[in-house]
Amino acid sequence: MASHEVALTGREEIAAGTMAFHFAKPPGFSFKPGQAVDIALPDDSHRLFSLVSAPFEERLTVATRMRAGSAFKRALGTLPPGAKLKLKGPQGVMTLHEDRARAAVLIAGGIGITPFMSMLRQAAHDRLAQRLFLLYSNRRPEDAAFLAELQGIARQNPDLRLLARMTDVDGIINEETVQRFVDDAAAPVYYLAGPPGMVEAMSAILKRAGVGDDDVRSEEFYGY
Repeated sequence: MASHEVALTGREEIAAGTMAFHFAKPPGFSFKPGQAVDIALPDDSHRLFSLVSAPFEERLTVATRMRAGSAFKRALGTLPPGAKLKLKGPQGVMTLHEDRARAAVLIAGGIGITPFMSMLRQAAHDRLAQRLFLLYSNRRPEDAAFLAELQGIARQNPDLRLLARMTDVDGIINEETVQRFVDDAAAPVYYLAGPPGMVEAMSAILKRAGVGDDDVRSEEFYGY
């Protein structure tokens, strides 16, 4: 796996308690939408992050919940612009299938939206001819990172269907929610990303609906 030195170019709050971190893109660095990188701080502590940025973009971006109990995130949040970090990657297989006739159903909980942002940004840029369904669950609108951008992409891309579910008001995602949302999806492949409990619950729903294991790809986000 290739290793690179990258500079932190900036950071911004993108939702309540959630920050995005931007890095200079190393020359020749390439990846597939949905892949991840390992980022190491100057003290050599490191974490794996899905890339939010799409391959066509000129910088690399990751996003994370800023938990008070995480020493790594505290240190990352205090680094000044220009700080040098080590990046390894890309890695991971959370990437869109290549059969464009089959729909992709993306189910994200909270910061699990990150690999899907990369996919959807690239799909919009490429004007990808594939039906995409995004079911995005958060407690409240202010917790939903990238929600306004996603709504904008959905308005411009007729092949993207978006349902933003706020559990404090709408309740949790259940079997009926999923079935109604993907009612006319053609031979869908499902992608799940979020807290382990959410991924487990969605996996059980899909299994009860008769979706085979080969048609479900998942990624759990520990350490929320």
